[in-house]
Amino acid sequence: MRALPILITAGIILLAGLASAAEPIEFAAGDTKLKATLYRPAGAGPFPAVVALHACDGLGDRTGPIQPRYREWGERLAAAGFAVVFPDSFGSRGLGSQCRVRERTVRASRLRTADANAARHWLQAQSWAIGDRVSLLGWSHGATTALWTVRRRTTNRDKTADFRSAVALYPSCRRSSLSAWSARIPTLILIGGADDWTPASTCQQMVADARGRSAAATLVVYPGAYHDFDQANVPLHERVGLANTPNAAGRVHVGSNPAARADAIKRVPEWFAR
Repeated sequence: MRALPILITAGIILLAGLASAAEPIEFAAGDTKLKATLYRPAGAGPFPAVVALHACDGLGDRTGPIQPRYREWGERLAAAGFAVVFPDSFGSRGLGSQCRVRERTVRASRLRTADANAARHWLQAQSWAIGDRVSLLGWSHGATTALWTVRRRTTNRDKTADFRSAVALYPSCRRSSLSAWSARIPTLILIGGADDWTPASTCQQMVADARGRSAAATLVVYPGAYHDFDQANVPLHERVGLANTPNAAGRVHVGSNPAARADAIKRVPEWFAR
């Protein structure tokens, strides 16, 4: 694939001032009016774009409508030349964090997949976006959604261009592995080797099983890194009372890993720019 002339050097990415301020938007996803946050590079475009899917905690928190982790990623990607849309799958439906909910009404394999495609369609209708260069990015539950969205069994049935590529940060690969997952577009999976919430071993098995029938699925496992490794300055700590964890106690560890974080910050825009 021919690379676009997008500047993604570390120095340019750090210049978050190149990005416009976060912009609230809305668009339809079936019968739901999805609220979302948009980051755009400076200028008229057209720009390649990214649909970015939040984790089970939701898009916003007590600090505001978008968590610092997503705000940083939105600013970094916009500074690198990408327009980024963060659909709020939970808040738009009157829901808070779903991390403690075992039977979720907004599932990765259904409603959130529809949300991802609705965000893609919205971007493709914008004059400042390059319609055939819309990629997909997700974290945890959002990353699991990304795997469902791009799997080969799920075809793009509309007349618009498909997602160009995808990145999944620490997804749960268990169900996808059991359902003979393979990707129809180039997909990058980034996960911590010490992750005890979404274990790397299931993703390794999923990718190994898909070898030969998947569109360039690439897995990177970061030694010693836990869930949420890309967050800035979050000490490793234990979360409790969670649903859908590998252990019945609902206890997992999360926290920053500087080496994994730095590599992901560099690797993700490079993957989208290919």
